[in-house]
Amino acid sequence: MTVAALPLGLDVFEAASRHVWPHTHRTPLLSSRMLSERTGHDVRLKAEMFQRTGSYKIRGPLHKFVLLSDDERRRGVVCSSAGNHAQGVALAARIHGINAVVVMAENATPSKVAATRGYGAEVVLHGTIWDEANDKAKELVRDRGLTYVHPFDDLQLIAGQGTLGLEVVEDWPDVDAMVVPIGGGGLISGVAMAVKALKPSVKVIGVESSGAPGMRDSVLAGGVVTLDRVDCIIDGLRVKRVGETTFEVVRRMVDHIVTLPDEKIFEAMLWVMAHAKLVVEGAAAAPVAALLEGLIDLPAGSRVVCVLSGGNVNLDQLRGLKWN
Repeated sequence: MTVAALPLGLDVFEAASRHVWPHTHRTPLLSSRMLSERTGHDVRLKAEMFQRTGSYKIRGPLHKFVLLSDDERRRGVVCSSAGNHAQGVALAARIHGINAVVVMAENATPSKVAATRGYGAEVVLHGTIWDEANDKAKELVRDRGLTYVHPFDDLQLIAGQGTLGLEVVEDWPDVDAMVVPIGGGGLISGVAMAVKALKPSVKVIGVESSGAPGMRDSVLAGGVVTLDRVDCIIDGLRVKRVGETTFEVVRRMVDHIVTLPDEKIFEAMLWVMAHAKLVVEGAAAAPVAALLEGLIDLPAGSRVVCVLSGGNVNLDQLRGLKWN
């Protein structure tokens, strides 16, 4: 599939669902009375922290790997990631009997390295930032003939991520709007196309860190821009340059993009833990933060879904603290 195929039709997402759903959990839509009362909307939370690997990221590889040729499957796949994409690729590859290599920065969180190895992938540690790890992954493509799996800028991957959107509309046909975090743009691209294929009236709103507003700035500029500076420490939102394909989808299909500081997103993480009793990672809390800060402009009483994209929090940072 190429950009010329955009927007992807419902048939593509239905096919992806046949590849994804046998191996994933149907994560729940949880109501939140306190969030609804606080915002004046009927709010539900799509709880992807309960997904296998702890995030939505397994969906895309499960679809993509079915579409590989026999030769590509034999040669194996490679990706670069410090977190959720690594684990999604690793488990999806194991499910399909494909060898997977994951390149992670040498300073990656040890628990994430261990989890990726636990799913059966070969982990190569290289460099100190994603860009250096990604260069190593592309080197392995050349040297070992592996198939590269981009973390977000791949239409087959995007189609798999979009199965989340199908679930939401099927489980709550009356939904009016979905609020989705944006890093590189893969999740919101899939969700926007899938949801609007089923129900065109649904508003799709993206949320970025104000320290890494790559998609917002790209849409405003009319083309993909590379941020000069990224002042964001949240893994899933810290992207210097969004995808060419994801940009094309977002500029056509996403209704609005809002931004807010990391500090407000971290406050929303604690709010969700305190009031919804859910453990969410930073990127997953961004949609809730946008609602709490009054950034989502919708008619009162709108039926709104916040996508809680994952729950892989670095618990090592909490060790040694006192709890009641």
